[in-house]
Amino acid sequence: MFGHTAAEWGVWLLLSGFGYLLGSVHFCRAIPLFLRHIDIVKESGDGNPGAANVFVLCGWRMGLCCLFCDMAKGFLPVFAAIRWMPEERGLFALVMLGPVLGHAFSCLHGLRGGKCIAAIFGEMIALLWITPVGLILAGLYIFFSVLVKINPHSRRSIVTFALFLPAALALELFLGQLSVGMGCAGVSVIALLKHVRSLKEGRAKGRDPGNGTQEREEEDKT
Repeated sequence: MFGHTAAEWGVWLLLSGFGYLLGSVHFCRAIPLFLRHIDIVKESGDGNPGAANVFVLCGWRMGLCCLFCDMAKGFLPVFAAIRWMPEERGLFALVMLGPVLGHAFSCLHGLRGGKCIAAIFGEMIALLWITPVGLILAGLYIFFSVLVKINPHSRRSIVTFALFLPAALALELFLGQLSVGMGCAGVSVIALLKHVRSLKEGRAKGRDPGNGTQEREEEDKT
């Protein structure tokens, strides 16, 4: 699994480091700040540097632009690993962890960051070239958003990723892609940690996480 040449190790580490640095760039904060002089971290209700707050504060055009950038930071390193590296992807999990760790714990923002949903979905789109695992994540979000509604979004994400983690591991073990499954598990753990923290912070500030009335928290989906 890990029988790579020194050159291959170097490329794996380069892709992982590139992913972390790219993930550390908070496009959803930088773009509105540069173009509209709006700091969504300071002006939003939850302080999350995610696309949902850009939609609310800056409109749908800038929101779509920022959402695309956040998804691209997950897509690009993972897709590059799929295209360039050998079929035995022993260190693939590290590449998946890079952008999500960067977005959640940015080296450019004092190890603070967002909740990683857009970056993770960017990775899931890239993974469609080798596995349908991303469809499980999308299906869970749709199920708990439309059929069995769970509010607020942080609680919905906790349930979604708690179910996605074992489902992704089981599917990738069946497909013989253990490192992909480990990557899915790793990004799920990061997302769980960020959303559990968000839920606790909401309670500490006197918000009722179960009534779904906190509009900003409900809209904070990235």
